[in-house]
Amino acid sequence: MVEAAIEMEGLAKRYGGALALKIDALSIGRGEFVALVGPSGSGKTTLLKTLNRLVEPDAGRIRIGGRDARAVAAHELRRGIGYVFQEVGLFPHLTVAQNIAVTPRLLGWDKARAEARVEALLGLVDLPREVSGRMPAELSGGQRQRVGVARALAAEPAIMLMDEPFGALDPLTRDALGDDYRRLHDTLGLTSVMITHDMLEALLLADRIAVMRAGRVVAEGTPQELMSREQDGYVRELMATPRRQAERLNALTQRSAPSPRA
Repeated sequence: MVEAAIEMEGLAKRYGGALALKIDALSIGRGEFVALVGPSGSGKTTLLKTLNRLVEPDAGRIRIGGRDARAVAAHELRRGIGYVFQEVGLFPHLTVAQNIAVTPRLLGWDKARAEARVEALLGLVDLPREVSGRMPAELSGGQRQRVGVARALAAEPAIMLMDEPFGALDPLTRDALGDDYRRLHDTLGLTSVMITHDMLEALLLADRIAVMRAGRVVAEGTPQELMSREQDGYVRELMATPRRQAERLNALTQRSAPSPRA
């Protein structure tokens, strides 16, 4: 049985009188890649932020690596958790190398160790060494997102949380970066939790998918299980979306194919 990296029990969060999150039990195994999917307002981002205590739940317990998350100071907890989001949020006045090295420097790493880590991470996220001295404004969107991933990995976290990390990128860059991150996940043995609105992306990248609606997990399982299992109406429609897209693409391809000669 795979050891749990993240465990949630009786988790609840309200904003005013509105219930934003209610998770009875959800466990994520060490080394697992889990995608959170569902409509806007379904609680995905709230769930993600409770894991590194950017949001404090009103009730329930979260264990990270077997430890109660509330028994650890928030800043200490976050040292073992990388966080990547769609807007990247690089410091515009710092170079790429300085952005990546922010957390190591805060942790007191010496200059040589921090520089070695920056160089190694540039290679891991497939960026040439010469970008290290550039400013964020000089980079493409895909390059900035790769720097964001590198920065999140700088302090050697075991867990990565990602909120629509590839959503603002063009399709080609999004596809390439998704594949590259999955290889990185496997190479480093990370535990990854990713929010995405792209159902096909979730099916192709994740080991397991949790479908959320109205703050609750309404279905979860491997891509194969969710595609083959009988589901309620909402989940069934969600799982059918990639299949419908493939059928439409196949029909379009057949219509545009040249007719065989007689």
